[in-house]
Formats: sequence, structure tokens, C-alpha cells
Amino acid sequence: MALNAVARRARPLHADPPPSPKRDAILRAAIDVFAERGYFNAQVADVARAAGVAAGTVYLYFKSKDDLLVSIFERSMRDGLAHGRAAVADLGDPCERLRRLAHGHLARLGHDRNLAVVFQVELRQSTKFMERFSSTLLRDYLGLIRQAIADGQREGRFRADIKPTVAAKMLFGALDEMATNWILSRRRYSLEADADAVVDLFINGARAR
Repeated sequence: MALNAVARRARPLHADPPPSPKRDAILRAAIDVFAERGYFNAQVADVARAAGVAAGTVYLYFKSKDDLLVSIFERSMRDGLAHGRAAVADLGDPCERLRRLAHGHLARLGHDRNLAVVFQVELRQSTKFMERFSSTLLRDYLGLIRQAIADGQREGRFRADIKPTVAAKMLFGALDEMATNWILSRRRYSLEADADAVVDLFINGARAR
């Protein structure tokens, strides 16, 4: 899984920025421009034009084009983490928690194709970016999956010989690959519809014998 590279060289997290409609508009424009033109071909001026602001205004909120890309990653991971925590907060069943996390993961990307393109493709074009990404958000996100697996092991529902961390990365990797395939496919279909098949295959492989 390409995102494993983040664990090798972490960078400090951006502090949570205060709410700002203009900052949000610039970030949205960056997602659309990077998805359409590719990160390396896009310019800050392109983002500014798409956001309807002067190029100098972009630099009031972001240090550089690199900072825009990193901010997209961090915003996406924060949103995914918040949605994931909320989705499983009322669930005790480990299998259902995995299923709800999978549905949420694919639904978020499936509802925003440009974000999916940036997250699945543009963010992975350079080792430099992969090494700079903070491991904290991804670790916490994987932790939701890991906790469900560990709870299932304690209840005797999942095999005890599986390392929860490894299993969590395997499930995330499967979802990640489904999202990439969805982007590259010429067919148009619901990405979220793949969630049950992925989780069923995972659970049956992890199920205690």
C-alpha cells in the first residue's frame, strides 16, 4: 500500500485552521484544478482563477502549491476520521463496524470524483510528498479498523493468529485499490457498492475456525 510510506518520515500536522469560506473555496478549487490538469501541470494562478480570487490571496492561506496538496490530504483524512468515528460510535458488533467504515470510506470518495483523483493518484506521484505526509492521521484512521479487529479477536469471532495492525492495513489496502480501480475504469458505477464484497471476503478470511 503506497500510503505506508508516511510512517517512515512523519511531518508535523498543520494546526486546525479557523473556519474560512475563502480558504475552503481555494481548497475546493485546488482539488478540481489538480484533478483536471494534474498537480505538476497546475499553477497557483490556475487555482486562484478557479476560486475567483487573486493569486496573492491564495498565499494568505497557503504557503505554496505543495502546501495546497498537503492541506487536501490532511482535510480529507480529518474528515474521514471524524466520519468514521461517528459512524461506529453506536456499534458494538466488530463486523458491522468494519462494514460501516468500508461503506463510509468508499462513499466519500465515490461522491467526489475529483477528490478521489487527487487522493488516489495525484498525491502519490512523488515520493517527496509521501514522505512528508503526517503518519498521525492515517494511523488514527487505521486505528478505527484495528480496534474493530482486535475487539473481534477478544470475542472469539476473528482468528487470534492475525496481527490486528496488519489486518487493518490489508482491509484499508483493499478499499484503497477499489477506489483506484473506480477512477481508472471507463465504466460508471457506484463505488460504495463494492464495500460489502470487500468486507465479506475479509471477514470470512479472518473468521475464527
